[in-house]
Formats: sequence, structure tokens, C-alpha cells
Amino acid sequence: MSDPANAMILVVDDDASHRAMLRAVLSAEGYQIQEADDGDTACALVERHRFDLILMDLRMKRMDGDAAQKHMASIHPDTPVIMMTAFGSVRSAVEMLKSGAENYLTKPIDIDELTIMVRKALQHHRLAAENLNLKEQLGKKFDLGKIIGSSPAMRDLIETMALVAPSEATVLIQGESGTGKELVANAIHYNSSRKHQPFIKVNCAALPETLLENELFGHEKGAFTGAGGPKKGRFQLADHGTMFLDEIGEMAPATQAKILRVLQEREFEPVGGTRTIQVDTRILSATNRRLEEDIASDRFRKDLYYRLNVVTLTVPPLRDRASDIALLAAHFLHRYAAKNHRSFKGIQPQAMDFLMQYTWPGNVRELENVIERAVIMAREDFIGTEHFPSTIGNRERRKSDPSPILASGRSLEAVKKEMILKTLDDMDGNRTQTAKVLGISRRTLQLKLKEYGIQ
Repeated sequence: MSDPANAMILVVDDDASHRAMLRAVLSAEGYQIQEADDGDTACALVERHRFDLILMDLRMKRMDGDAAQKHMASIHPDTPVIMMTAFGSVRSAVEMLKSGAENYLTKPIDIDELTIMVRKALQHHRLAAENLNLKEQLGKKFDLGKIIGSSPAMRDLIETMALVAPSEATVLIQGESGTGKELVANAIHYNSSRKHQPFIKVNCAALPETLLENELFGHEKGAFTGAGGPKKGRFQLADHGTMFLDEIGEMAPATQAKILRVLQEREFEPVGGTRTIQVDTRILSATNRRLEEDIASDRFRKDLYYRLNVVTLTVPPLRDRASDIALLAAHFLHRYAAKNHRSFKGIQPQAMDFLMQYTWPGNVRELENVIERAVIMAREDFIGTEHFPSTIGNRERRKSDPSPILASGRSLEAVKKEMILKTLDDMDGNRTQTAKVLGISRRTLQLKLKEYGIQ
């Protein structure tokens, strides 16, 4: 929605003098006004135009506000409607609130109440529209097609995610620290039927047991010293949405039992309370621990484990998907160059070779940090090994042991050819990704491959 101060409002009333009064008041507030003298005329206008708010009388001669509101809701269900009614018809107006009206005013209209209610309704509508837009943008950001990786392991993971995301299945995401488990959880939620509902995240390792229980389930007034009022827990906030429990292997046994109940019964009691709260929440969880070993040592409940891993997704470490390193490095270079208002032509072949050889114990997160640092430190057009921190790998040994591609005594064209063919092989023959990593156009790559006798 545009600026609420310039909103388009439809005023519907079969009393011409009352419409004129409303037009004068609302126009003075800066709103654009259209009028209709009955419900049927208003419905015809709504079919042709999009209004930011509809102010409509309940009792009219040809089509009353009740029938008109229902028809309008079938066309633009998100357009707020404020009903106007005589005092004796308040019960009817309240019934209309249940069927979708935003609010109601009693006649004779109080001008101050009218302007305040219109302003609040427009602001609420604008915030709701912005929230929906934000969720749609997040959905695009976490589109499964935008998860970077062409290695067989990543292709298998993305294919499984595409099957799992639309379901209601509970998912356990396993993988080493820094592999991108939270990114997988985000992608599952934003590709599910719950994508417009809350997505609540809790790091189970970040809070001690007592605080974690309070964070998850909330508390009642007086539950403990300082609990001056009731507080909703994360599960209640995630009702109809998705809950992501990160580092679930760090959760204490007592809290594990309560999580098990939520999974089995879809209910819980707040801390210090006796009332039972029902929730409809999909649970995604993640861990970098071997939960089977924790079960054997009685650190983790076996029954909870089986409830959590209806579907298990394993995010491979970066060392097992080396063919994705060049793609990820190019992606992070583009991201952080834009963020820092820098421009680079690419990563030097020797530097890329270094990145490909390194084992990346910190996985994708470590690679991202290395590229971000290089963007900040570099003043040349290309990122080189000198821009990488000396703490990653044995850089001096790698410098003194150049790869065959960079060995001296070879022509520049020979080096170019071998680099292009090696990158093409690393990208499993994907020419678009190869061109992206090399920093050249796809057409230039095609011409070079044709020159090498490859069609």
C-alpha cells in the first residue's frame, strides 16, 4: 500500500448529506475519496478498482452492508472495511466483525473517533502488507534453487528438501558447525504451506536449562521472583507456524521430556501454570552432535530422537563438496564487494587453487569469513593468496609447491586452457557456472571451448 496519508477511501452510504459530510472530513485529512450510494454500486467499483479502505453504512436500500461486505471480501479479502451503524444495530455490526470487517462506528458519527479509527486501520493495513512483502522476499531469498551447490551431495540434499518442505514432517538437520543447517531450516519453512506464518528460532545451547524452559513455554504471573505478569513462550508464538530448535543435542533431559510432549500431544503448560495450551507447530531441529552416541550415554532421550528424525537431512561438510568451493567463493565475493562498495574482476587462479585445496574445518562459514576479509584487505582488481589470513592452512608451503597449472615455462594460452578445462570439470560440465567462476561471459566460454575442439 502507498503512503496512508494519500490513501484511496470508498465511502458507501445511501444518505447523500451524510456522504458529503464524510467526504469533507476525510478530504481534509488528505485522503482521496470515491463515493457510492448503495452496496451494489460499491461492489461494482471494487471489482474495477483497488481501495485502501472502505467506509460503509450497514443499512441501505438495494444491497445492505452485510451482503456488500461479503462480496467485497471475495474480491479483495485484505481491504479493511469499517461499518457505520445506528446504535440499535450494534449487534449486527459485531457479527460482521466476526466475518471480516475491520471495525464499526455508531451514528451519529464522532468526527475525532472517525479520523482516529481510519488512521489506525490504514496503518495496520500498511504494516500487514509490508510484513507479507517481507515474508515473500524471504521466501525468494531462501528459494531452494538459490542454495549454492552443484556437487552430487548437494544435489541430493536439495532434491530431498524439495520433497520434505511442503509436508508437515518433523525434520532433523545434521551437520558440522558452519555447514549451513540454519539455511536449510529457513529454506524448508519458506517453501512450506506455513511460509506466511511465524518462523521462530531458539538456540538451545545459548541458554541455561531454567531460562530455556521459560523461553520455550512462557510463564504465568508469580511463577518465580520477578514474574510480574504472564509471558508467552516461543511455542505459543509459533502457533500455526514453524519452530526451529538449533543445537537440540545441548538440551537438558527435563526439557527434552516437555518437547516430547509437544510433539506427541501438541500441548504444554507454561512455567508455574496449570492451564494447558494447545499449539499447531511444525518442529525443525538441528545438531552437530552424534545423537546416537548421546542416547547410548543417556544424554539424549531415545523416544524424542525418533520423534524428531521422521526425516533426517545431513548437510555435507565443505571438504566433501570441494567442487562447490569455487561457486561459493564467487558468491561471497559478489556479496561482500557490493556490501563494501568495492569492485573486483575475480579471484586469481593461484588463490582459487589454494581455496580448493584447503580442508575448511570451519566449513562454509569459514570460507565466507575468509572472502569477506579478503574483500576488505585487497586493493587490487583480483583477490590473491596474500589477502587470505596466514592462520588458514600452511600458506607458505602451498606457495612453494605451485599446482601444475601455474608451473613456470608454459605459455599463457596453455595455462588459460588448462584452467578453463579444470574449472569446467570441477563444475561437472555446467557451462553457466563455469563462466561465472572464471569471471567471463558464457559466450566467451563457448568460443574458447570451440577453439579447444569442444562443442
